[in-house]
Amino acid sequence: MVKAIVNINEPANRILNIVKARENLRDKSEAINLVLHIYGKEFLEEELKPEFIKELIAAQNEETVKVDDWDSYFGLN
Repeated sequence: MVKAIVNINEPANRILNIVKARENLRDKSEAINLVLHIYGKEFLEEELKPEFIKELIAAQNEETVKVDDWDSYFGLN
């Protein structure tokens, strides 16, 4: 476990106290960990499954088509 000294402003402190109380946590460290865990899911990519990587490699090797006019090629005009 890593220990850190952090400076937070009053609104952030109030939010941590609310999270701590609402989730019945022991201390603000647990509240910080919970908030970061929830928020971090939005930023961190999950590990790619080997089957998906194989599909990507296969797609890279597929033949491509050159399209000069996107709309007419897909019948959009």
